[in-house]
Amino acid sequence: MTPTTAVIIPHYNDQTRLARCLDALVPQLDDAQVAVEVVVVDNMSDPALSPQFIARWPQVRFVTEADKGAAPARNRGVAETRADRLFFLDCDCLPEADWLECAFAACDRAALVGGCLTVFDETPPPRSGAEAFEAVFAFDNRRYIEEKGFSVTANLLTRRAVFDEIGGFRAGLSEDLDWCQRATAAGFALVYAEDLRVSHPSRSDWAALRRKWLRLTEESWGLQGDDPAGRLRWGVRALAMPLSALAHAPKILRSDRLGSGRERLAGFGTLLRLRFLRGVWMLQQAARGRRS
Repeated sequence: MTPTTAVIIPHYNDQTRLARCLDALVPQLDDAQVAVEVVVVDNMSDPALSPQFIARWPQVRFVTEADKGAAPARNRGVAETRADRLFFLDCDCLPEADWLECAFAACDRAALVGGCLTVFDETPPPRSGAEAFEAVFAFDNRRYIEEKGFSVTANLLTRRAVFDEIGGFRAGLSEDLDWCQRATAAGFALVYAEDLRVSHPSRSDWAALRRKWLRLTEESWGLQGDDPAGRLRWGVRALAMPLSALAHAPKILRSDRLGSGRERLAGFGTLLRLRFLRGVWMLQQAARGRRS
């Protein structure tokens, strides 16, 4: 049967989590009422995925994309299939046991459907400051969709017609925000589906959290206008970063997601540290301009 649905998963140097993702997803194919293909796009991992690794999931098609980045990998995945429905997952995410069933139930609600992302820890308690921060602040996809007009691509459903009309993901900027906002600007609706659930591991330490937010800050700058007015707006946002840490302090200090005062204090310290650092990064970007 010709697949009518493709699940597209970009991958780079994360075989353990990719295996966990596929072990959760592939058994769901047996219950699907239509033909579904899973396309894993490897972004030139080092070491490369071995034949033994690939053979564990004969239902999955593995392809390679040499152009680095999740955006080219997702675009390659779309190009590799002719399926009408395009379901996007990330290789480090763990789909719920009914994810595919819920995806089929939700996919016709709108041209774009974003699901729920929760965070889990891969280390034993107590949480580090990074894990506490992520437990409170990471992946509020309902708010992203309802207030900011985009869904993260780690749990996103759409149609080929949408992709063909607005084009693929663009590298070097906040690709999920950019792509979804281009789609909604073209008149395609975006809705949130609470029962479409995946979970994502929290960043376990400061180094991992710092890398994440440096990347996100650079990608957000890629969407910012590189003219004097744009740099001024960006600079004002940078100066507001420390104040935003104080404004969000009650959210982390009172959170019922954290199990102890120690976790709350660690998370609060990470919040302060990260927001001050982001302010510095943003001021540096505004001073350099896009040409850097």
